Amino acid sequence: MLNGKTFLAVIPARGGSKRLPRKNVLDLAGKPLIGWSIEAAQKSKYLDALLVSSDDSEILELSKNYGAATLLRPQELASDTATTFDTLKHAIENSKEYDYIVLLQPTSPLRTAQDIDEAIKLLINKDADGIISVCEMEHSPLWSNTLSEDKSMKHFLNEEVLNKRSQDLETYYRLNGAIYIAKIDKFLENGSFFLKNNIFAYEMEQQHSIDIDTKIDFLFAELLLKEQNG
Repeated sequence: MLNGKTFLAVIPARGGSKRLPRKNVLDLAGKPLIGWSIEAAQKSKYLDALLVSSDDSEILELSKNYGAATLLRPQELASDTATTFDTLKHAIENSKEYDYIVLLQPTSPLRTAQDIDEAIKLLINKDADGIISVCEMEHSPLWSNTLSEDKSMKHFLNEEVLNKRSQDLETYYRLNGAIYIAKIDKFLENGSFFLKNNIFAYEMEQQHSIDIDTKIDFLFAELLLKEQNG
C-alpha cells in the first residue's frame, strides 16, 4: 500500500512454451525462472498481495514453495490463444478488491523489487491511472527496415540518417515487458494496460530489462545474474 492505494500483483505463468519449453521452471542461476519474479514481488514495500496464475501443477506447487498464493487457471485460459487480459480478469475476479493491478511477467527475472517500487511511486507521484516499463533501445530503429525478396539495400535508410553517427540520433525506447500497472476499473474498461489517458512510462536500465523468450535470452540472463551475484 502507498498513499492509501492498494496493489495486487499477478504473475501469469503457463506451463507450455514453444520457443523455450518449460521455461518458467528452468533453473536460472540457482533458482527456477519464476522464482526470481516471486522473490522480487515479495521484497516490494508497496505490493499488498501476490498471486501466481497457472494451468500447470508443477508451477503452482513450486510457487507455493516460494510462499506465493496461487490460482489454478481454467483450461480455456491455458491455450496459445488465451489473452493476458482474460487471465488477469480471472485473477481479479478471484481476489479481494484492490485499487491497482500489477502485471509481473515471469520472463523478466532481472527486474528488482526496487524497480517495482519506483514504478509504483511514479504512479502515485503522477496521480496516474497507469504505468508501463520501458528501456532505451539497444539500436536505433532508424537504422532498420524491411528487406525485399531480392535483398536489395536500395532505399534501406532514409536520406536524413545516412551521414549521421548513431550517437547523434534521437533516443528511442521500447517496451521491456517487466512491469505493467493500471487502475483496475480502467484496466477492465479498456481491456488493456494501454489506457487512453493519464498513463506514463517508467524507464528501467537495460540490464534489468531482459525478456526471456529464447535460449539465447536465457543464457544471457544467466550470465548477467552470475556476474551480478559474484
